[in-house]
Amino acid sequence: MAGSLPEPVLLSTFLGMDEIVINGQTLVFKHVFYSWVCMAVLFGIALYLRGRLQIVPGKLQNFFEAVIDTTERFIMNTMGAAGKKYVPLLCGMLIYIFGMNILGLIPGCDAPTANLNTTVCMALFVFVYYNWEGIARWKLHYYEQFMGPSKWLIPLMFPLEIVSHLSRPVSLSLRLFGNIRGEEIVIILFFIMAPILGTLPIYALFLLGKSMQAFVFFMLTMFYISSALAGPEH
Repeated sequence: MAGSLPEPVLLSTFLGMDEIVINGQTLVFKHVFYSWVCMAVLFGIALYLRGRLQIVPGKLQNFFEAVIDTTERFIMNTMGAAGKKYVPLLCGMLIYIFGMNILGLIPGCDAPTANLNTTVCMALFVFVYYNWEGIARWKLHYYEQFMGPSKWLIPLMFPLEIVSHLSRPVSLSLRLFGNIRGEEIVIILFFIMAPILGTLPIYALFLLGKSMQAFVFFMLTMFYISSALAGPEH
């Protein structure tokens, strides 16, 4: 969880999945393991609900329908009709990041997003995806959104826009990693001082914080896609 700080026994440690050896090199694997755990849980829930869909939904079906419907309405209200295409991606990203964040609050688990490798991979995916969508829509005219509102401002705006776009994956990855890693460290410190009474009161606060971080990543991704679709007129 937090470097050299002592921590409870983790599931990955018990299963020997903290590190793996590939071609004689030892690689840290813990964050990948917990990412897979999160995916397995979400796929399991999806398959369970798919086989038990009902006209009158149960509690679990009703919960996920409410989450997806609310998120879809939010995306459509923000992006307009064009947002319909991106609802599965954005909803999936929100739920997946939230799930990975929450793993840090479950005894025996660790949050994959507390590892910079995880957040960098997601941020790079977002960077490549929104630029690809912009190019797919505007073709060669996509570069015009880097030029600014006036041709006289091109020498100034072009390098600024390039730096701005390149800083987006850095900002996305470091923001999510820094906040989740910080919360993990605080939880460990409280656990060391008071294993039960010290951690339970802050769980609700950290649950809110982890939810907010997932929402911020979701919001920024939606904004980047929307700005790419706006193209030259943006």
